[in-house]
Amino acid sequence: MIISVLVEISINKKEKTFDYLVPENMKNMIQIGKRVLVPFGNQKLEGFIINIKQESEYDLKPIIKVIDEEPILTDELLKLGKEISDDIVCNLIKIYQAMLPVGYKASNKTNMTIKEDKYIKLVSKDIALDFINNSKAKKQIEIIYDLLDNNMVLKNKYSSNTIKSLLNKGIIIEEKKEKYRIDNTCKIEELKILNSYQKDAYNRIKNSNKDVILLHGVTGSGKTEIYMHLIKDVIDKGKEAIVLVPEISLTSQIINRFKKHFSNKIAVFHSGLSDSEKYDEYRKIKRGEVSIVIGARSAIFVPFNNIGIIIIDEEHSTSYKQDHNPRYNAIDVAIKRGKYHNAKVVLASATPTIETYARADKKYYELVSLNKRANNACMPDVIIVDMKNEIKKGNSIFSEALINGISDRLNKHEQVILFLNKRGYSSYQMCSNCGEVIKCPNCDITLTYHKNSGLNRCHYCGYADNKKDICPKCKSNSLKSFGIGTEKIEEEIKELFKNSKVIRMDIDTTSKKGAHEKIINSFMNHEYDILVGTQMIAKGLDFPLVTLVGVINADTLLNIPDFRSNEHTYQLINQVSGRAGRSELPGQVIIQTYNPDNYSINYSKNNNYIGFYNEEMKIRKVLKYPPYYFITLIKIGGKNYEIVKEESQKIKNYIYENITHATIILGPTISNISKVNNIYYFQIIVKFRNKEKMKEILNELILLEENNNKINVSVDINPNNL
Repeated sequence: MIISVLVEISINKKEKTFDYLVPENMKNMIQIGKRVLVPFGNQKLEGFIINIKQESEYDLKPIIKVIDEEPILTDELLKLGKEISDDIVCNLIKIYQAMLPVGYKASNKTNMTIKEDKYIKLVSKDIALDFINNSKAKKQIEIIYDLLDNNMVLKNKYSSNTIKSLLNKGIIIEEKKEKYRIDNTCKIEELKILNSYQKDAYNRIKNSNKDVILLHGVTGSGKTEIYMHLIKDVIDKGKEAIVLVPEISLTSQIINRFKKHFSNKIAVFHSGLSDSEKYDEYRKIKRGEVSIVIGARSAIFVPFNNIGIIIIDEEHSTSYKQDHNPRYNAIDVAIKRGKYHNAKVVLASATPTIETYARADKKYYELVSLNKRANNACMPDVIIVDMKNEIKKGNSIFSEALINGISDRLNKHEQVILFLNKRGYSSYQMCSNCGEVIKCPNCDITLTYHKNSGLNRCHYCGYADNKKDICPKCKSNSLKSFGIGTEKIEEEIKELFKNSKVIRMDIDTTSKKGAHEKIINSFMNHEYDILVGTQMIAKGLDFPLVTLVGVINADTLLNIPDFRSNEHTYQLINQVSGRAGRSELPGQVIIQTYNPDNYSINYSKNNNYIGFYNEEMKIRKVLKYPPYYFITLIKIGGKNYEIVKEESQKIKNYIYENITHATIILGPTISNISKVNNIYYFQIIVKFRNKEKMKEILNELILLEENNNKINVSVDINPNNL
């Protein structure tokens, strides 16, 4: 018997398998999808069995070991991996590795442990009763009575000496039992009764004959309650459900809501878990012990065998697309898995992506709308403040309206959220004498000052240095800090409102395990009055006492040179505005901007998604951007600037010679960030209509460049950012 094994090695080919002999004593253990340990040159590597055959043209080495008792990759996941690899032009092994948590990847560097509790139990009831009748050892008899009532008890419940004595007498035995690191068991409550709008949406989704449904519901309309009713229907039929959320910060709130109704039927899967916790959760899923998985992007690959529904919450979030290799989009994967299992895929958002809404508008997806908030709560009142006028008054960070609004809410013992999509204390240091800007020595990007640590940091490569006092170019002491981040906002608010309690939520304050949940819970419990944060506070969170949301600088995303900048601006403002007034108390949103006439800001003020969508579609059509054209970003990187520039032109020429009509090539140009970690980057943008032809060209391009050691070429189909 001969098997083809897929291993992860440093080659660029999309798919490369190697043939191995199977020793006679291992033949009965061989199945496609299992991992095996194989010799590879001077190394020993783990790989996946991809094929079984009887002949090979090579002289073969035997495999060393079969690792798994059951296949790690199911037939569905094997097929799915090949489809994704073809779609995104990526190595197959990278897809399979991305599907699996540590402990299940093909890597012999990992050794996961199983957590166990030690229990004691009686050898027999007769021996126990005989001991009770003939012994005066009160502590030992107490343990025996406990075991007669409960069958098994934890060993550490009693004194080790007493337990040891009973073990030596042969009255009890010790037994180990696996214990999962996460326990979702709790008292179950009945699902809430849906209001008439929710009930109508629920019925339309349930009865739809479409594979994909867009649930377009305003913020606070009660989409989560609809999810739970749909999922209950599915699991009552013996099927399984996957719920994806975009941010780790959302998982604690949504998990707590699901636990009340589904208890230990839930497994959790996201990057905030330790490797050991993921290992436990994955085993629960493989063993069929749970029927619902809630998690972030990678949870779409969980090994369910009978999926009934997949729900993508906040479908507009860019976090569903992985920004490094393999650059898969979890929504695309969800639709493929939905078709495989004949399951519905529900995409839900108050601000769907233009592409998703266009598909619903053209009837490819079912469109289900929720236009009112649950519990008859009103949408918040939105005020736009022109910061050009505020600057004249001397208000550079907080407008007069925002300061008065915060003061009013604090007096009423209500809560405030302040949003700024920029972490750190200041954006950069610049010399007012010569204009020198302090940049990262490895990247073409300014360093961000973080006051708490006293360091200038690069948010791309991680470089850090002490804050400069003297300009390195002109040697003057004219270095000044420009721009603001969440750390600066936190400091200023504490200074303005000295009696208020302020907490900040961004990447810097949530790096420790459990930090997201801790901050959310403490704010929910009103231990803090004001929450300052980046986009991780913009989506899905529900705080009944938040009645004011302040958007510090709505222009942060508008100034990014990307065709989606207006869309991202609309989405973020609308989403963070939706955190206000979600309960009985009325809400208000104050948007500070230097561009008060911008259409994305004005449509978000009026909560007018359809107006924004129609305006954006006109622009996309003229400029030939999605959804009218597909788009691919090709990045070319290397250590030598001139070589990268020259090779980029060759790649552009190759594409130009092979394209069909209705294809537009932009570039090569220097990337927005031209240097990261001492690697120079050029980019080529290709707009195209014929998806299959473009994939063919890109695959050929990758094969042509695989032996080019001067550069590295990456392909990103339908990128989040340009």
